[in-house]
Amino acid sequence: MKRCVLFIFALCAACSGPARKPGTAAGDSLTERQRDSMLAKSKIPGASGVGKAMRVADSTSAGIRAADSVAP
Repeated sequence: MKRCVLFIFALCAACSGPARKPGTAAGDSLTERQRDSMLAKSKIPGASGVGKAMRVADSTSAGIRAADSVAP
């Protein structure tokens, strides 16, 4: 469990950089979410953690939006 939390934290830290990294091609048409989604579906070891992190982030965002809509 502790290892999973550390992995998700490291993943979030790695993904929080600038939207366009200096090494990316000018014609790169995929968004970061699309690339992460493709990675999550791959057979690379640990790739399922990317999908889990995306689901947790989506769930958290949905909870925040729900709380904001209820707030006075």
